[in-house]
Amino acid sequence: MDESALKAAPSHCAGSYGRDGDPDPFQWDTREDCEVRQILDRVADKWSLLVIALLDRRVLRFTELKREIDGVSQRMLTVTLRQLERDGLVKRTVHPVVPPRVEYELTPLGGTLHTTIRSLVTWTEQHQNEIAAAREAYDAKEAAPA
Repeated sequence: MDESALKAAPSHCAGSYGRDGDPDPFQWDTREDCEVRQILDRVADKWSLLVIALLDRRVLRFTELKREIDGVSQRMLTVTLRQLERDGLVKRTVHPVVPPRVEYELTPLGGTLHTTIRSLVTWTEQHQNEIAAAREAYDAKEAAPA
């Protein structure tokens, strides 16, 4: 997509690309009306990440998701699922039985996001010891008398 097409796209935030054509994160991060920021806020939310991870290649009911996600309230899970459904990442299916059975699954678009999340988790696992050591060194430095 060329630069003029990017500017015409509804998700483009004016001024979000530097002179070299690379994204300028300081521009989109400061604009609340920027769709890129809104999408990143949604998909990077801890509850969204957990829902997307749990729905990878399987269908789950609300109660199963609630049981699997430690600490999420019923209200927060409901809000998260609705937002993910609105964004086209999760599909909600209501089966016409009594009582109604509602199931959730990733859409093909949600599946592509799961691939990205998996990469982030893999990176975290590979570097967790380095991060732990950096945290310890930082905390020791901060605790040392000036």
